[in-house]
Amino acid sequence: MQPQTAPLAPSPDIDAASGSFAADLARGLAATPKRLAPKYFYDAVGSALFEDITELPEYYPTRTEVEILTTHAADIAALVPAGAALVEFGSGSSTKVRLLLSHLRDLSAYVPVDISRDFLEEAAQALRADVPGLTVLPVAADFTQPFALPDAVWGRPLVGFFPGSTIGNFDPEDARRFLANAKDTLGAGAHMVVGVDLVKDPRVLHAAYNDAAGVTARFNLNLLHRANRELGTDFDVAAFSHRAVFNAPASRIEMHLVSRRPQVVHLNGRTFSFAEGENLHTESSYKYTAAGFTELAESAGWTSQAVLTDPAGLFSVHILAG
Repeated sequence: MQPQTAPLAPSPDIDAASGSFAADLARGLAATPKRLAPKYFYDAVGSALFEDITELPEYYPTRTEVEILTTHAADIAALVPAGAALVEFGSGSSTKVRLLLSHLRDLSAYVPVDISRDFLEEAAQALRADVPGLTVLPVAADFTQPFALPDAVWGRPLVGFFPGSTIGNFDPEDARRFLANAKDTLGAGAHMVVGVDLVKDPRVLHAAYNDAAGVTARFNLNLLHRANRELGTDFDVAAFSHRAVFNAPASRIEMHLVSRRPQVVHLNGRTFSFAEGENLHTESSYKYTAAGFTELAESAGWTSQAVLTDPAGLFSVHILAG
């Protein structure tokens, strides 16, 4: 393998300048209830805050998934054919893939895909420095939409990697659609490794999304700061509160921003009003049983090869085959 030192492959601007953030925010503010997709959390500030969240004592998903990946790294690597390329959807800082790389000695390339271009390039440069024999081909893209893989990986066996329980941010039907699209992107004969958070004691879930240090609150509120910075909106951020609750019938954690007073927000000449106590729904994080997620993946065209869990049954890693 040769190190890849080229800059990011060209891709459409996927942030505010393209209008997608503004258009989605306008639609979300006009909806009842108000809402916005969680992908907009991840500008450079939001991405860094999320990395801080993963270190919090209350936030079990990251350390538990790391435990599973560390314990079973050799087993996962055994499923990866020689010369394969590993495609990570929503790569962030590429921390978890490092747990597998030492076991993937015949990997031809690593393709991190993430929406935050600057954060992605920083992570790619760090990985190239730490693993100089690895070809790193970053793609700045919204992985929830169709995107092109680098030409260099075509014809190679492909393995998808989607850790972090990010799959839970999709409604179940959207999760099924994502898995089907990932299967199409990776092609026939591909494999997929997916981290999935499990149903558990609601008190554990509540603590994970309402940490004592308030980092999750800052992460949630940064969405409004980002809109003010990039779109020229005039959210009074100090007049909003973070709220995270477990919706048991829907089996999901919901994150909201709650307006503590009546206020008016302006965006591209339009006016949107918040009543006191009105919510902006910023994220849903669905929790699955292992059997329930297996059924969902199979409905998207995948076959379950293995389900790996920690001893306490907090988290799962699913190995899927195309």
